[in-house]
Amino acid sequence: MGVVDKSVSVLAALEDRPMALGDLVTATGLSRPTAHRLAVALEAHGLVRRDDEGRFALGLRLVALGRAASDGLSLVEAARPALVTLRDETGESAQLYVREGDARVCLASLESLHGLRTIVRVGATLPLDRGSAGRVLRGEPDALVRGWAESVGEREAGVASVSAPVVDPEGRVRAAVSVSGPVERTTRAPGTRYGAAVVRAARAVEEAIGRGVRVAGPGGGGGGV
Repeated sequence: MGVVDKSVSVLAALEDRPMALGDLVTATGLSRPTAHRLAVALEAHGLVRRDDEGRFALGLRLVALGRAASDGLSLVEAARPALVTLRDETGESAQLYVREGDARVCLASLESLHGLRTIVRVGATLPLDRGSAGRVLRGEPDALVRGWAESVGEREAGVASVSAPVVDPEGRVRAAVSVSGPVERTTRAPGTRYGAAVVRAARAVEEAIGRGVRVAGPGGGGGGV
């Protein structure tokens, strides 16, 4: 953690302006060898660069990282009202997933008020080949034509889910809105029970995006479905 803290102090020092090594040493309070070593290491990862005068400056990779973080937050903001409505309408837990390579990541999760409920933590990385959200994010034709996909016990016994795609104006699937809960309440045909509500939630997210909220593109608690 000491190395991380020192690295962040280097980046923070460069927020205002590019700096020569001596200025960086003064701004961070690090020894000259340490400041140089960290700045060069950050440069290798694209987080720091050299300007035309050889001074250290913030690297261009930070632009991409900042954009990705901003897009993800914007998508969560767009989806939250729809997720609240979905959770309250169905009484079950609601989630928002995006694809990251060969996995899916939970960007938002609202828990059911029932004692027995599905819990998926924000940031959880789950398989793309299991669960209704995985089917949606893979773009399976049946899910897209019908408007939703369902799963029962694929990731965890006794848990079922229904998911619908959030589609951008170009027709690309950018996210999946899901509702999940114990089979005792969802039944073994959760799509029949919750499909329409999940589709309405997905359309609400698309409408919010259409009002100017950007959607993050694909990067490519227990009970996750």
